[in-house]
Amino acid sequence: MEILNVIAAALASYLLGAIWYMVLARPWMAAAGIKAGADGRPESGMGMMTYLMAFAAALLVAGMMRHVFAQAGIVAVFKGALSGLGLGLFIASPWIMVNNAFGGRPFRLTLIDGGYATFGCGLIGVVLTLF
Repeated sequence: MEILNVIAAALASYLLGAIWYMVLARPWMAAAGIKAGADGRPESGMGMMTYLMAFAAALLVAGMMRHVFAQAGIVAVFKGALSGLGLGLFIASPWIMVNNAFGGRPFRLTLIDGGYATFGCGLIGVVLTLF
């Protein structure tokens, strides 16, 4: 049953990412230096492999978070949410910040991507503790 938990948590985070980046598409593309075509979408397009890798990454994060939660005895929804937010804000986001800084990318990109990492991990934490 734990695998279903992990899949559900990954799917929830993946769907949040779809909404997050739809809402923030223009500022994200500007900060990332991605040129938009006439239709407003990235000129280079986003192939199916991009979306598959994003879901695979969500599965990896959810699976590791489940392991960490099990080891730490995190079973309450509030603690799951708080722990997930903490992992996103204090582990994933600083890593994103370093990558963006060395890549010469604007801090705004870190805020957008780090925001998704933070809230995505928070949502994973909630879903993992619901079941």
